[in-house]
Order: sequence, then C-alpha cells, then structure tokens
Amino acid sequence: MKKILFVCIENSNRSQMSQAFAKMLGGNEVEAYSAGSKPSGLVNPKAIAAMKELGYDLAKHESKSLDDVKEFAPFDAVVTMGCGDACPWMPAKQFIDWQIPDPKHMEPEQFNEVRDLIAGKVKQLLTGLK
Repeated sequence: MKKILFVCIENSNRSQMSQAFAKMLGGNEVEAYSAGSKPSGLVNPKAIAAMKELGYDLAKHESKSLDDVKEFAPFDAVVTMGCGDACPWMPAKQFIDWQIPDPKHMEPEQFNEVRDLIAGKVKQLLTGLK
C-alpha cells in the first residue's frame, strides 16, 4: 500500500482532484490524501462538477489543512502543485512538484483541461511508485 499526499494552497481544486484520481486509478493499492497550506474551507463547485463528469463524487471531500493529515505521515510521496514556498515540508520518501496552473477562475473547458492534465500526472505517478 502506497501513501500519497497532494498539497496545494487552498485544497479546493488541484490537490482535491489529484486525490480523487489516485483513489480512482490506484484502487486498494493507494491511500491518497490532500491538504492545503491555507485551506479555503470548501471544495470548488467547478472541481465537483468536473469530477462528476467522470463519475467521481468530490462533494464528499472536505478542504483540509496540513495539520489535519500529518497523523498519516510518513508518506511515500508528497506532491505539490507548483505552489512553491507556500507548501511546507511533510515527512515523505520523495517530494515531487507539479507545475499545474490554478484552474479556480477558468471556464469549464479550460478547467477540464487542467483536470485531464492532473489525471495523466497521477497515472504516471502511480506507475512510478509500483
């Protein structure tokens, strides 16, 4: 079982979708978590809609802080979404930074392009962790 933490600033879009894809693609072989360095307190409705198109109910997720997930450390991988210094250190075997644009203010078509980019990156990550 591999444990992965996805981190962005608000934990409302990119890290939430990454966690969802890790659960969808990794099945029982992956424990996926997400958190934010400054969580917004909610999951973006655009992210919920984008994942619903793929059959995943992101409405069940909550926006969490790093303190909320530190009990699950150490992780096999901590993946940040390109937010740099805003994402503090967490115990892990490896740290990966994905340069993914924040889709928060994007129109649905562009938002879904970011969603699909995340799906591809999660797929590569899971293949690399096996």
